[in-house]
Amino acid sequence: MVQSAIIGARTSSRRGIRVVIGPESIDMDTKHRANDGPVDQRSVVPAALVHSGDVASAALAARLGRWTHGDGTLARRLARGIEGLIETGELRPGDRLPAERALATAGSVSRGTVVAAYADLAESGLVERRQGSGTRIAGVTASAAPLTRPGRGEALFAASPNTIDLLRTVPQIPPLAQQLIRDHQPRLDLALLPETDPAGLPILRELIAEMYRAEGTPTTPEQILVTHGAQQAISLVVNALVGPGDVVLAEEITWPGVTDSVGLRGGTVHGIAMGPDGLDIDALEQALARLRPALVALNPHHQNPTGTRLPPAARRRVAELAAQYGVPVIEDRVVAGLSFDGVMPPTLAAERADAPIIVVESVSKWAWAGLRIGWLRADPVLVRRLRGARQLADQSTSVPGQLIALDLIAHADELRRANSRIHQERLQLLLSLMAKHLPDWRVEPPRGGLSLWVALPAGSADALARIAATHGVSIAGSAAFAASVSSDDHIRIPFTATDDVLEEGIRRLGAAWQEYRETLGRTS
Repeated sequence: MVQSAIIGARTSSRRGIRVVIGPESIDMDTKHRANDGPVDQRSVVPAALVHSGDVASAALAARLGRWTHGDGTLARRLARGIEGLIETGELRPGDRLPAERALATAGSVSRGTVVAAYADLAESGLVERRQGSGTRIAGVTASAAPLTRPGRGEALFAASPNTIDLLRTVPQIPPLAQQLIRDHQPRLDLALLPETDPAGLPILRELIAEMYRAEGTPTTPEQILVTHGAQQAISLVVNALVGPGDVVLAEEITWPGVTDSVGLRGGTVHGIAMGPDGLDIDALEQALARLRPALVALNPHHQNPTGTRLPPAARRRVAELAAQYGVPVIEDRVVAGLSFDGVMPPTLAAERADAPIIVVESVSKWAWAGLRIGWLRADPVLVRRLRGARQLADQSTSVPGQLIALDLIAHADELRRANSRIHQERLQLLLSLMAKHLPDWRVEPPRGGLSLWVALPAGSADALARIAATHGVSIAGSAAFAASVSSDDHIRIPFTATDDVLEEGIRRLGAAWQEYRETLGRTS
């Protein structure tokens, strides 16, 4: 049985909701900057969706996305979509839903469908219907929902048995990395250490700092904390800076390791709209002013899963906003070096020295996915704080792993170039296979990364995934990556698998799409 493990990275503009700030918030002084006091959690609701407690019908229809595709009656699908907005906190207790006729017009359905959906929600206790005051969201706030809701990232590790796995992004190991691993001879004086610093081996921290200095980011070893992969670095930062009720800003389509980590802390991730070049910087600034977040988490270079690349001017603006509002920003750079045109800018931290930028990276995407060695670069004070938290979590990173990482990081530039060439070829193979088996799909190839973010011509990504599973191929759709409610119209296709696995996987996906497209024709 052909099997695989695969990759991810890339996105286009989603139907994001821009936050609108009132005139009173324009001239903020330092007293009103981010993190200066409690956050009014009702402000988590985007202003374009809710105004003065009333939910706009057009905005609600847009946030629901392609809700008409899926299982059950139209009324049940609409109810599930609204329920999802309640769970994520975009709709909160007291918010008044649109009048039935107004929502029916905005959603292009009958008034009876809306009436039935509202009745379903009322029966579940999610809304209250009162004569003269309309339909309002009921129950407790959704801030506790992330603590009990299953993690989005689970979907990426849930390939059905005996299916081809097109869920994960597990890159190829370059020949140079294989050679370095075979030739590795650890220094015994270090390998036999009875214990090690929770922050990492001093020699490794210095090498990582030197790598950043060479790339244009002044760095000292005291600014480096070595971790078991980039995800641990992200989780450590979230655990330290985010508490129950806090708001974290991220791209509206993002790596689920961020949203799941925030949810476990009882926080809320607010998705920022994206365009063809990634994050909408104006929307980010408006959200910083209005929501006073505890943290911003971004993946600006070959973003996972959309593959977008933030332009230089936008990168500088992010650093300026971080400094202006005093909000820490996590910059996820794990696939920044996988660049098909050789473009790899320095870190956001290099843009402005006084900006609280936390850079997260690892060797997994450009050297060896099986080597769980990552790190973060941050202010030394934060590093010392995280060092203590790290000691409580798992003491320290494996010494043998750190010693192998020394050999790989010493050849970082060569390994990044080699793996970029390998995966550019994998992308070309994927595109040729899609032209053959999915000719009606239109794609925009990324300029780097490990996966393709594809908009479906029609229908629901979730529904297609279910049919694809019956054809023996597992795929992940919008719901696995959406910061809040999913538009359910994209899937991520990694191009990291071997030729035979990728060829068979796309053939099966093409057959699944053909079957699903026929069902769409019967229901239209």
